[in-house]
Amino acid sequence: MAAESLSFSSKIFKIDTVQMSDRTEQIVKGGRHLFPLLPKAFAGVKQIGVIGWGSQGPAQAQNLRDSLEGTGIRVKVGLRGGSDSMAQARAAGFTEENGTLGEMFAVARESDIVLLLISDAAQGELYGRVFESLRPGATLGLSHGFLLGHLNNVGAKFPANINVIAVCPKGMGPSVRRLYVQGKEVNGAGINASFAVQQDIDGRATDYALGWSVGLGSPYTFQTTLESEFKSDIYGERGILLGAVHGIIESLYRRYVSQGQSKEAAFLNSAESITGPINTIISKQGILPLYEKLDAVGKAEFEKAYVASYPAAREILAEIYDEVSTGNEIRGVVLAGNRLKKTPMGKIDGTETWKVGAGVRAKRVEDKIPLNPFTAGVYVATMMAQIDILLDKGHPYSEAANESVIESVDSLNPYMHARGVAYMVDNCSTTARLGSRKWAPRFDYALTEQAYVAVDEGTAGNRALIDAFKSNVIHKVLKVCGELRPSVDISVK
Repeated sequence: MAAESLSFSSKIFKIDTVQMSDRTEQIVKGGRHLFPLLPKAFAGVKQIGVIGWGSQGPAQAQNLRDSLEGTGIRVKVGLRGGSDSMAQARAAGFTEENGTLGEMFAVARESDIVLLLISDAAQGELYGRVFESLRPGATLGLSHGFLLGHLNNVGAKFPANINVIAVCPKGMGPSVRRLYVQGKEVNGAGINASFAVQQDIDGRATDYALGWSVGLGSPYTFQTTLESEFKSDIYGERGILLGAVHGIIESLYRRYVSQGQSKEAAFLNSAESITGPINTIISKQGILPLYEKLDAVGKAEFEKAYVASYPAAREILAEIYDEVSTGNEIRGVVLAGNRLKKTPMGKIDGTETWKVGAGVRAKRVEDKIPLNPFTAGVYVATMMAQIDILLDKGHPYSEAANESVIESVDSLNPYMHARGVAYMVDNCSTTARLGSRKWAPRFDYALTEQAYVAVDEGTAGNRALIDAFKSNVIHKVLKVCGELRPSVDISVK
């Protein structure tokens, strides 16, 4: 499928055109030096309502409040009456007394821009009341294309008399806040974001979206569509971002124990290797340099794991993409909303893998973590399979890179490195948490039953996969993305 041609213009922000291998893309580079432009970007806006206090709500409300300080534009949080999150919002400085905290539908009615950051399941349940609360000419902001997918499923549409925009940070909410705070010392530190304009009724939608992204602290903002965003985002978190990496680690840990490694060594060579040296090299240099750093023996181990794991991973990832693009995953999240009211999600770090991991992390010496080439081959094969499907489906290069690589290594894996898989997954949205729990076992099973069997029986030998890996366009794309990367690394301690 050919990539969709996208372009945009701004009356406020400088647009850079970057060469992404054989394509060009337009981006806006962020930074605190752009904060003085925000009143112009939000011309006519007196209040931005942030509805919800889940993964993204706290970060976005605080970042925008801090970025807009002194402009006269109020950031007000809207929550359900009696919500347990009220206390958390007050602790962050949003209070009824200073006019920055209120009931969600009341805040929606009085705001010029309404950022709907409640859970996806809640959006599916409450979108009608939200739409009724919006004033004609208001702007609805989303940080995920989920609602568009749900509207498509049920045959509904956004109201015709409002702007509809999206700014979608490529990282969990806590990362969006954490890097923004770190960015007070290092200009431009933050989480990249995509933006989309679904409806523009007054010619202001693009600058509203770009102002929102700049205000969040995004180092660079790239364009997508709301449909492309929800497909790549829901797909990605079920893949290498959350679900696949969890399944990979579980399968490798058991494999290494079965081969005679101690439990501690097995965790070091699986989870720690991925979140330590493998993650660091990909983050700072790219995927291909990880392979190139290996010696001849290491390259052979990497290749053996890669050619066995790529077909198994791609089979599942293709199924995930179909389930997302046809609306099935979205239907599943909406249905789960009612179940979760009665039965909350269980914990996901109770296996031997993560119990052993807690002890290993307590004694960790960073420069002693091994770069296991077999682990690298399995992990990179899954990452590349995810990238290839996104590119085959016509997603922008920036989207494929961010949803498969940058979000993983710069936002998510550091949380798993700090405290384990549950700390990573359960700091994310409900949709992401559900998807990780659903698909991680599938990756575990496919790798164990297919990839590792092929390795052990000597039947994995498609060398063309290695040639395709080495020549993949994503390596040039990541080089450009790396040049846009802030120098600061996230601190999650």
